[in-house]
Amino acid sequence: MTIELLPQKKGPQISKYIYGQFSEHLGNGIYGSLYVGKNSDIANVNGMRTDVVDALKKIHVPVLRWPGGLFADTYHWMDGIGPKDDRKKIVNTNWGDVTENNHFGTHEYFELLNQLGADAYINANIGSGTVQEMAKWVEYMTMPGESPMANLRRQNGQEDPWKVKFFGIGNESWGGGGNMRPEYYSDVYRQYQTFLPQYDKDHPIYKVACGPNEDDYNWTDTVMKYAGQYLDGISLHYYTLPKGTWGQSKGDATGFPESEWDSTMTRAKHMDELITKHSTIMDRYDPDKRVNLIVDEWGTWFNVEKGTNPGFLHQQNTIRDAMVAAINLNIFQKHADRVYMANIAQMVNVLQAMILTKGDQMLKTPTYYVFDMYQKHMNGELVEGVGSVPENVTYTASQKDDKLTISICNYDAHEAQNVDFSGLADFKKVKSGKILTADKLDAHNTFDNPDAVVEKDFVGAELKHGTLHLALPAKSVVSVTLK
Repeated sequence: MTIELLPQKKGPQISKYIYGQFSEHLGNGIYGSLYVGKNSDIANVNGMRTDVVDALKKIHVPVLRWPGGLFADTYHWMDGIGPKDDRKKIVNTNWGDVTENNHFGTHEYFELLNQLGADAYINANIGSGTVQEMAKWVEYMTMPGESPMANLRRQNGQEDPWKVKFFGIGNESWGGGGNMRPEYYSDVYRQYQTFLPQYDKDHPIYKVACGPNEDDYNWTDTVMKYAGQYLDGISLHYYTLPKGTWGQSKGDATGFPESEWDSTMTRAKHMDELITKHSTIMDRYDPDKRVNLIVDEWGTWFNVEKGTNPGFLHQQNTIRDAMVAAINLNIFQKHADRVYMANIAQMVNVLQAMILTKGDQMLKTPTYYVFDMYQKHMNGELVEGVGSVPENVTYTASQKDDKLTISICNYDAHEAQNVDFSGLADFKKVKSGKILTADKLDAHNTFDNPDAVVEKDFVGAELKHGTLHLALPAKSVVSVTLK
């Protein structure tokens, strides 16, 4: 099977923000994993857990969405500033009814971003909050001069304003964020964005509207019709469920039958149809593609691990999750002309996480290694290809700095595949190659065996006479860079 790549044909830039992350106040997604406090016995810098931060820095997290998710629409930012002993305790009614001490708030979030080298994506509370509350938060974070909120920020130890790159107005407003109709949400969005102050005229805040749940095409149509001129991006949420059902058994993360491997792949591929159809609607109102599609919640969602709090959404991460990650990243890059940011749910300990922690232990998941292998595509130029790949294979290609990177996933449960890429006469050698694969359908890393599924050097690549031959094992993700 041969694909002719067209590196001479200029493609859209693949935004680095496609590799974005998401951390919500949910289970152990922040406390004990990202934030342990300055007095913890676990090594930390200013309260941020060192081993976790170091691992995340290696995959160059470009942006982190916070504080939610559903939590965003019950979060009142002033509860999370000032001396920690004075901060209000609240009950996290969305996720397990646990007490939240608010020790991780605005200042801690920006400290984490600083350590990661990531940009901010703040999600505002429009469910139980007010326009004034939102405006004051933006003033607190970004106002450089004299003002009540800027002075309060200084009083709390931060002299200079922070940079807020992205700002989401509402989360899942069609559901837990307010149960709004799209017409009503469009009006609410228009109101809130009117009072979103822009103190840095050279770097205006990028405004993200709450978009549809999965295939709610009417929501996209309505919001684009009534609010499209006031927004920069519109979100899309879609989770991959093996059984495709909410409120019942979603399927287990491990020990699943092969039929659920197949159904998971099918449902992961559905992301392509969703993006295509939502983009077509956006094209009607925005033919110049000024407005971006922001997939700020995506990933696998399984039954929680036995013995864990159902509200903590803790699940194991296997080679199956790695396949889902690769399939989705390939789709996002294919649609780089519209998709500007994506945020996998969620970064640590929740759903399709990069990292799992247990006390002072941590491990990298198979999904982490896919993000590591794919990071060479960040801000690269998409390279189109002509020809078809085998049924259970998906790929993406990009070029940057005179190098070409091809990432390819063979998600067939049993069969190896051979794929050739032609049109590569300008490239002389395989500079590097990595592979992630496993023997079992549910192979995963544990704290007793944290390196069961890790990326390794790939030796199944051969470049000859302008054609790259790849021998792909079953259940594998491969990334190869040519120079």
